[in-house]
Amino acid sequence: MAVLTAPHRGSKVPTPPSRGRDRGPGRTPPLVLAFLLVPLLAEAVWVFWPALQGFYLSLTNWDGVSAPEFVGLANFREMAGDDVFRDAAGHTVLWLVLFGGLSAVLGLAAALLLQQERRGVGFYRAALFLPVVFSLVATALVWQAIYQPDGVLNQLLSSVGLDGLRHAWLADQDTALYAVIVPALWRQIGYVMVLYLAGLKGIDPSLYEAAKVDGAGRWQRFRHVTLPQLRGVNAVVLSVIIIDSLRSFDVVWSLTRGGPYHSSELLSTYMYSTAFQSLRLGYGSALAVVIFVLAFGVIASYLVRAFREAD
Repeated sequence: MAVLTAPHRGSKVPTPPSRGRDRGPGRTPPLVLAFLLVPLLAEAVWVFWPALQGFYLSLTNWDGVSAPEFVGLANFREMAGDDVFRDAAGHTVLWLVLFGGLSAVLGLAAALLLQQERRGVGFYRAALFLPVVFSLVATALVWQAIYQPDGVLNQLLSSVGLDGLRHAWLADQDTALYAVIVPALWRQIGYVMVLYLAGLKGIDPSLYEAAKVDGAGRWQRFRHVTLPQLRGVNAVVLSVIIIDSLRSFDVVWSLTRGGPYHSSELLSTYMYSTAFQSLRLGYGSALAVVIFVLAFGVIASYLVRAFREAD
């Protein structure tokens, strides 16, 4: 019969071999590192490095062929006396207010109207979202045909007896910018609507029930329940609108190319024409830096204020 003896004091008790290699609590698997580093490397090559190059080129005088000549802040000082730059900056601010404000308001209104599941609501959602999948260039060509002197818009005005309102919409300095905003807005509303629909689906219905019990009307429920619950979505919508507003180029360039007489010129179109038509890539890069600073400044200030309110 076997006799069990206790191990002597100080002797080591053998432990069973561990299965696999002990990674430790802070060790990251190589496969996870690969999934992280490969996209980061691609982002650095295609985004970060060109951005840094753009900042450097904004301090140079370069025609794209000869070696860049370092001029310091001369390009930015030139902007102070550039009338076209001032007009483009003013148009960009107006575009941001009208395009951004109307797309947010109309997108939220469409989401509120179409959030309820009822018969036929899917068709209206798809119809409003359909312009988003179209190319901006294709959208601009369609609206260019609509705005022609003998186009659909003027013919429609004539058919209802409003011949006095017939207009060369894209050829008039007073209406060109507003005419260009309409197709851009037509495309943006559906995208904003989808963002707000996702936010509305995440609101707890019990909050509305409690507000109804307390006697809150429809406007009070919207003001005190819906809007506070959409604070996170508003931050996303604001960021998207500001970025889309400052980089709006396709529809403007396809319809007016910034004309007539720079009346619809934006910073994005002025940057393109300066860099690739006038071959002043240094000054064009400086304009790109201004666009970046404007976008980053507005978005950062809003996010800081939103986080302070949340705390």
